Amino acid sequence: MANMRETLDDAVDSGGIEVIIQNERDTTAPRCPHGPALLFEKTGNGEEKGRRFYACSACRDRKDCNFFQWADEKISEARMLAREEQNRSKMPLFSHQECSSRFREFVSLPLEQRRFCVDCQLLILPGEWANHAKHKALSQDITVQRLKRPSLLLCPLDNKKSNAQYLFADRSCHFLLDMLSGLGFQKILCVGTPRLHEVIKLRNMEDKSPTMKSLLLDIDYRYYQFYGQDEFCRYNMFNHHFFDDEEAVTFFQGFLREEGGAKVVMITDPPFGGLVKPLANSFSQMSVTWKNLNNVSDAGQIPMIWIFPYFFESRILECFPSFSMLDYQVDYDNHLLYKHGKTGRKQSPVRLFTNLSPKDIILPEDEGYRFCSVCERYVSAGNKHCPKCDACPSKDGREWRHCDECGRCVKPSWRHCSSCGHCALPDHPCGQSRTGCFNCGSQKHKLRACPKKHNKRKIVPGSHGAPGLLKHIAGKSTTKNKRRRRRVT
Repeated sequence: MANMRETLDDAVDSGGIEVIIQNERDTTAPRCPHGPALLFEKTGNGEEKGRRFYACSACRDRKDCNFFQWADEKISEARMLAREEQNRSKMPLFSHQECSSRFREFVSLPLEQRRFCVDCQLLILPGEWANHAKHKALSQDITVQRLKRPSLLLCPLDNKKSNAQYLFADRSCHFLLDMLSGLGFQKILCVGTPRLHEVIKLRNMEDKSPTMKSLLLDIDYRYYQFYGQDEFCRYNMFNHHFFDDEEAVTFFQGFLREEGGAKVVMITDPPFGGLVKPLANSFSQMSVTWKNLNNVSDAGQIPMIWIFPYFFESRILECFPSFSMLDYQVDYDNHLLYKHGKTGRKQSPVRLFTNLSPKDIILPEDEGYRFCSVCERYVSAGNKHCPKCDACPSKDGREWRHCDECGRCVKPSWRHCSSCGHCALPDHPCGQSRTGCFNCGSQKHKLRACPKKHNKRKIVPGSHGAPGLLKHIAGKSTTKNKRRRRRVT
């Protein structure tokens, strides 16, 4: 966990790359197979303004999407046509409507004729068997019941920088749904949470709880095969892009309307390696749509639960000051570390960030959670109330201790260092700071708090530098300089 945290937290300041959030009405951004690209700015060496460029919104690893374009670069018609052809080549084999039609045909087949190609991740019809003869195929027990759990049939995507699919354990799903049902929510907008969407549909069929409606928004087009257009919209949460354009937007807006008093809540579980600020921008746009459709006051905000590691708390609160972080530990079926029942540093770091009232969210007491009457919220068993801080301070589930010199509670493994003037691990590099301001070089603040940064430049805290992009930019700059030298000589 430490390595992952260091990479995500330090990259924005040491990498010198900032993401620039543009007006949602701006349609000039170039497109890659994942929709409109994000605008970034390369800064450094005290420069007031760096050169801007576009890169893929969804993939920080260039192996997944190598789209790159300088913002001031003129694109030839030939290159534009080639890009459009590349984007078309990355489109799904079948449209959503075609997949729905194929699914109806597939379930009408006898059980022995139902096959799923593991290599292609595709439900295949008898006339297509020959095309998949050399592929690994599942041809046993593709029952209708099994098709109701596509997250168990499909192979999870595992790139944590773009489309990682860590699927909720059923324990976490049922807790979330029981809690939201108790709060009176009847419509769940599932953004990047396919397992939760799946469990909602199963619970509805079992009639074990009040019926809930759900709509899944996810970038994984494989779900076209299992859900109709009123149940699933292919969506990129990093740029608020609906792949099926107006048709998908119509279904999305229809779901957000709280007709007949049906309350809507949004639950999202983005890839942990994703950029915080673009995610927050997309979620804010969703909230604006919800407000406009339901005539909510300007101060209103769509009820939301954002599931993310606890060490992103400051970045999320920077975007959504009204949010609170809850102690509930979310666990996943297909993650080696994020499992329920672990103790100490091995506990899941994934938490719930929400604008719902913390005192209204009852965490399961049989799992050790208890209500703190002072903080008026449920906390984990190891999160002891500190009278000096007047808070239950623990973030990671362990009991923290108060440091009088620092004036705050710290992790149990930390010790106060008189040389550094704050608490840190005993073996920390004393007097040496690995972080600082990339803009002016000061070790007293980070880039987002730099007093010397250009006042007119729109800095987006919470974004991350991408090592792959840095190498690409360096390569582009080197090539350009070589060309200049050739012209000079």
